[in-house]
Amino acid sequence: MSSEHYYTGYLDTPIGILQLGFTEEKKLCFAHFNEDDVFTEVANSMQVEEIQTAIAQLKEYFEGTRKTFSIPLAPKGTYFQKKVWEKLEKIPFGKTASYQEMANQLGDPKVIRAAASANGKNPIAVIIPCHRVIGSDGSLTGYAGGLHRKKWLLEHESPVKQQSLF
Repeated sequence: MSSEHYYTGYLDTPIGILQLGFTEEKKLCFAHFNEDDVFTEVANSMQVEEIQTAIAQLKEYFEGTRKTFSIPLAPKGTYFQKKVWEKLEKIPFGKTASYQEMANQLGDPKVIRAAASANGKNPIAVIIPCHRVIGSDGSLTGYAGGLHRKKWLLEHESPVKQQSLF
């Protein structure tokens, strides 16, 4: 493991605690749901401004008033994974794409499994919207944060709001 230092912040969202990690260069390198639902104190005041900016933008997203983010990102991954994550960032709020469409956009329909694998390894949930990728048949397929979160995020972004019948 490298000796890099990360600065963390936490946000209590409607679907669980989101842990944010920043590099020393003040770029977001991970955002994932903390299954323990436990907060930890921010490690260093140097990063408080960046963490607070990210938290503010995410709060706006969860409140329904923000559709895009302007947070500097530094996801760690392979060249191919980063290409996939760049494609994910281009899927607009309220829209979805299939894994096959992602593979086609990458220039090779046969890389569907590799694209799906890279999608599943996305280290920055919500902001790099891997939740917007669904099966070709419209089904909800894997999500590292849990299918219940993927369903919530897609419903949250849906342009057609349906009321519960029950």
